[in-house]
Amino acid sequence: MDDAVAEAVGALAPGGALRGELDRYGRTLRWVEAGKGGPTVVLDAASGTPCLTWAPVLSPIARCTRVIAYDRAGLGGSDPVHRLTLDAAVEDLTALLARVGDGPCVLVGNGWGGLLAQLVAWAEPDLVAGMVLLDPAHEDFQPWLGRVTEGMQARQLAARTALRLTGRSRHRHAAREAARTTDDPSVRELVAEAWLASSGARQQVRAAAAEARMFTEAAPEIRRRRAASSLPDVPVTVLSASRGMPEGKRRRWTDLQKSVAASVPGGDHTVVPAAGHHIHSSRPDAVTQAVLGVLGRAG
Repeated sequence: MDDAVAEAVGALAPGGALRGELDRYGRTLRWVEAGKGGPTVVLDAASGTPCLTWAPVLSPIARCTRVIAYDRAGLGGSDPVHRLTLDAAVEDLTALLARVGDGPCVLVGNGWGGLLAQLVAWAEPDLVAGMVLLDPAHEDFQPWLGRVTEGMQARQLAARTALRLTGRSRHRHAAREAARTTDDPSVRELVAEAWLASSGARQQVRAAAAEARMFTEAAPEIRRRRAASSLPDVPVTVLSASRGMPEGKRRRWTDLQKSVAASVPGGDHTVVPAAGHHIHSSRPDAVTQAVLGVLGRAG
């Protein structure tokens, strides 16, 4: 364990944690993993968010199987890509699944990570054994859109993302996430240090802003791919948040998420009480239960 994130996860997970790396044409994708067994669970975070966001659920999942939390290009410990595109994001996750899985993996994605999981499952269904989608993003719902041009929308979202990752708010966020993760003061300190190491660097802020822009610009192409594709017939559970948004917008987003679950035979959809967008942070118990349920059905 040669960095702050691996050290923090190692203190949380039974049996410690390992760092993994994958070369992507001269740049490196990095992840942290814990546990043993299969199917392997791969965790993909929300837009602009490092893999450490999964700390509250890593330990309980690692008690049951191997679990991997990875950083997308430019985020956390991963190197940036020269130009972030939809295809680059899909190809990175596809390459990761092909590398780490002894067989198909269970994909768990939050927000943009949940939509990226669907894009990969549409393109490479044989790599996917099951899916848990946490308040997944949808190309037909972008709540920040107003009466401005698409380019301005993307710039505004990128600016908000950059502000969230810099300055005093970053330190407050690190302390808050550490407190949610563990009651052990010494481990809390490790987790907070890991959060500070995972966000705020120029590369990380630029990557987060690039993801925000890319999602807005790629919406028409994602819409086309959804219309031309279908998810594989594997266990799929979709969890929707229940707070953090005006009621009308929340209802529309939840309806779109419900339609994703309904597109798969036996797909499950649940609205999680007292859950914000990062459901694994506000309700880690619900996420752990959903992942273990899909693992049981996928095995």
